Amino acid sequence: MRNEMMYRPIINEDILHYLRTEQKQLTGPLGELEELAHENGVPVIPHETVVFLQFLLKQKRPKNVLEIGTAIGFSASLMAESLDKEAKITTIDRFPVMIEKAKVNFAKLGLEDQVTLLEGDAIDLLSTLDGPYDFIFMDSAKSKYITFLPECLRLLSDDGILMVDDIFQAGTVLQPIDEIPRKNRAIHRKLNEFLEEITKSPELSSSLLPLGDGVALISKNK
Repeated sequence: MRNEMMYRPIINEDILHYLRTEQKQLTGPLGELEELAHENGVPVIPHETVVFLQFLLKQKRPKNVLEIGTAIGFSASLMAESLDKEAKITTIDRFPVMIEKAKVNFAKLGLEDQVTLLEGDAIDLLSTLDGPYDFIFMDSAKSKYITFLPECLRLLSDDGILMVDDIFQAGTVLQPIDEIPRKNRAIHRKLNEFLEEITKSPELSSSLLPLGDGVALISKNK
């Protein structure tokens, strides 16, 4: 599941190298998992996003977290280890291979009581959840972000934060669609719809950050 966008930086490469190598590194089993993922090209959040997410969670201190897109369980494990033991994380994935790897990693890190893994399509599972969640992290199929957004906002607490990863498609998201390879045009259209909604809706506040392949922070206006 190699993600080509991981290797197409959207900022100066020297700055990117500094962000990934000079900021505090993860240690222990979680650090080993991050290193193994990078060695094997597994699409996990890059280290600059790791550091930002750690900082944000320690300021926000959410008690109820939802993640859409478990993959191998790295980001859910990172969130669990960044929060109090009382914090609960629910994470969703539909790919059997990733689900099995995530289960192994949660067990290895001793997080089975803190992390609940829901298996299936997010579009089906989100409607069954009640929330509210004071932090939601979405890192899944990019073409589905606009589809998942209404349910995420329904589940988000009034003072909660929705963090969405990989929104810039290696900097190509603003290019004319006829310059985009046909295989990526559906993602391109849907990401532009998503960006239009979160930046223009009077009901939302958002901030877009050039971390990794782009991060959006979204909250509901009171």
